[in-house]
Amino acid sequence: MAKKTTATKSKVNYSKETYAFWYESMLLMRRFEEKAGQLYGQQKIRGFCHLYIGQEACAAGAITALEKDDKWITAYRDHAHPLGLGTDPGAVMAELYGKATGTTKGKGGSMHIFDKERNFMGGHGIVGAQVPMGLGIGFAEKYKGTKNLCICHMGDGAVRQGAVHEAFNLAMLYKTPVIFVIENNGYAMGTSVARTSNVTELYQIGESYDMPAFPVDGMNVEAIHEAVAEAAERARKGDGPTLLEFRTYRYKGHSMSDPQKYRTKEEVEEYKMKDPIEQVLKTITDNKILSEEEIEKIIAKVKKQVADAVKFAEESPWPDGQDAFKDVYIQEDYPFVME
Repeated sequence: MAKKTTATKSKVNYSKETYAFWYESMLLMRRFEEKAGQLYGQQKIRGFCHLYIGQEACAAGAITALEKDDKWITAYRDHAHPLGLGTDPGAVMAELYGKATGTTKGKGGSMHIFDKERNFMGGHGIVGAQVPMGLGIGFAEKYKGTKNLCICHMGDGAVRQGAVHEAFNLAMLYKTPVIFVIENNGYAMGTSVARTSNVTELYQIGESYDMPAFPVDGMNVEAIHEAVAEAAERARKGDGPTLLEFRTYRYKGHSMSDPQKYRTKEEVEEYKMKDPIEQVLKTITDNKILSEEEIEKIIAKVKKQVADAVKFAEESPWPDGQDAFKDVYIQEDYPFVME
């Protein structure tokens, strides 16, 4: 964990239950991802693997600001969101292993975690592809007359995709209940924002569509919660979408194969001084929101959850070869198939 950055006592703005959720949720995300990184090094997890370490507040703060019937969609850095929403860590770990007990029966792997029961509409491997999909999910809620919304996360690299701008335009045109979130960790796959765009204040892209847009401290879970809650209120009133730029930082590389030569170790350590878990823990301890015993119980619980998840994945069966032919959509009368 990072060192505490200030002696100033942190202010209490929320309930004990909320602070406890933030700490436990982010700690689970962090420990799960750390273990996933170790297992990848042991070749227990193969293929691509994108870790969320450092960005935990982006998911945890949004979860407490939204309702259980709201929908979620994100890119391929997608392990933490379902964990925060309550998906079984064992099922997520089994999916990383490619086991039949995984969230998508071992067919999706790291980049394609789904949980229909928790309205997590998946991680998506094509850069920016989830953004028009998130628009469509929000439009469906509006069409059905619900008060639900869709929160759609993307990385800073995705904002260069044409489909993202098409989605922004239509979202404003139809006043669709969507919260677009740019998780801006500064480097996309490995190239800084300053080297890819003249517009480095990414939230300003929303302003070109007259979309309400704001920068948010992505290392502070309270700031995330407040920004998402405000955007959600706007969406539920029928006022349409919001673009939020969460200014965050990943401590690890873009993926497990990233040597990270585009940034200095000093820069990484500087951001670790703003660690989101340490920030919320400081608020908790400064104000005696949780006792030392309660904090230790959370730490022990998370440790066991991760250990149990690994055990479950290890002991789970591999998919049967015939499973490749299951859950595949077929339209019998598709008109464009040539015999």
